[in-house]
Amino acid sequence: EVLQNHVLEAKVFHTEYGTGVAILTGAHRFSLATNIDDLKLRRMPEVPGLQKPPSCWAVLSQDRVTIVLLAVGQDLYLLDNTSCSVVPSPSLCPAPRAGSGHAPTLLKDGASMGSPGVLKPQAGMQWEQLAVGAGDMPGLGQSLTHLLSSRPISAEASQEIFKIASMAPGALLLEAQKEYEKESQKADEYLREIKDQKLLPEAVSQCIEAASYEHEPDTQKSLLRAASFGKCFIDKFPPESFVRMCQDLRVLNAIRDYQIGIPLTFTQPPPMPLTPSPCHARLVLRRLYPLAIRICEYLRLSEIQGVSRILAHWACYKVQQKDKSDEEVAHAINQKLGDTPGISYSEIAARAYDCGRTELAIKLLEYEPRSGEQVPLLLKMKRSKLALSKAIESGDTDLVYTVVLHLKNELNRGTFFMTLQNQPVALSLYRQFCKHQERETLKDLYNQDDNHQELGNFHVHSSYA
Repeated sequence: EVLQNHVLEAKVFHTEYGTGVAILTGAHRFSLATNIDDLKLRRMPEVPGLQKPPSCWAVLSQDRVTIVLLAVGQDLYLLDNTSCSVVPSPSLCPAPRAGSGHAPTLLKDGASMGSPGVLKPQAGMQWEQLAVGAGDMPGLGQSLTHLLSSRPISAEASQEIFKIASMAPGALLLEAQKEYEKESQKADEYLREIKDQKLLPEAVSQCIEAASYEHEPDTQKSLLRAASFGKCFIDKFPPESFVRMCQDLRVLNAIRDYQIGIPLTFTQPPPMPLTPSPCHARLVLRRLYPLAIRICEYLRLSEIQGVSRILAHWACYKVQQKDKSDEEVAHAINQKLGDTPGISYSEIAARAYDCGRTELAIKLLEYEPRSGEQVPLLLKMKRSKLALSKAIESGDTDLVYTVVLHLKNELNRGTFFMTLQNQPVALSLYRQFCKHQERETLKDLYNQDDNHQELGNFHVHSSYA
């Protein structure tokens, strides 16, 4: 179909498992492949009555489920593997008030960036309601919240300060700071004018807020210097907002750098772009692990919340590299991770096993200190004898019983008994189990061991039963 009808539009999307591509053909049908390294195009269900390309569309991927969300006129459609469903339309309402500072926006490609990717829907559509109402639909999750959102389109504080002939408190404070650097007496005049109106706290707050809307570091610094200058003349001004703004802007400037290319705004949904989830997830998906770790350390996030999560992602990516031996990869991961809190080697080993690297998974499990995490994965990998040894080493009776019963169901009777012969601890525990649960099996065990004395005792006890 793609060859016959040609490609009208294509979109690349990313998941933790690879890079995918979605295609809109000339027949107005969608096809997608979730991994370009193993290109298998899957045709999505047809949209009823679609005679022209949709107004806009995006690919959403979450929990290994990939769907296509598209807009045709005022209608929204959701395509999954099996069906095409209509997203309930939001109700109509009066257009936003002029000067309210907010307008509904629809973001392209599931991104949550600024103006380059913004399409304005028809006036009056409450996209916020749609984002909330469709949030419970399967497969959408937070992706739809990022796709449909309401964000500020004007920065009132910044406008008030920088508009021509502005007499706003923030504008006067900015001028006062500039004159102070020039060692001019005008600085005192501007400052007195603000203080006479008792607007100095407002001026400081206005400069701090305006800095958040600016993208040029020089302008940000100028506004923050003005805020710092004004704070010196206020008794007991709370420093938290100023310190937090400096931290946030430093991180935002780092990820806005052209080499990184993530132009997040301060007001980007979710409201705090510097929380571990959205910001770090984007850096991790781009494999910018060093920067993500430096941001965590700078923001003083707990290791479990920040660095540990990033290192775990790095390790899961590392096990997918096929150009290095299992020993090299396992050693590199252990050298980097060590005993970092919150790191589960069993989860990394599980990813290695899913990638077909069983020996690497076993080597990684050697670094897992918790036997309760080692044993289930070893059983899954059909390394039952090794799992039994690990369970015995742990001294956890319940864990040993779990492995023994698994072996009993997996092996034939003779092989099972021979395996237990090599593990006296497991054999002793299994005998105790049989005494209470399976008396006939206990007799077979005594026969297998040629233990005639215990066999005789068994028959004597049985005769009295």
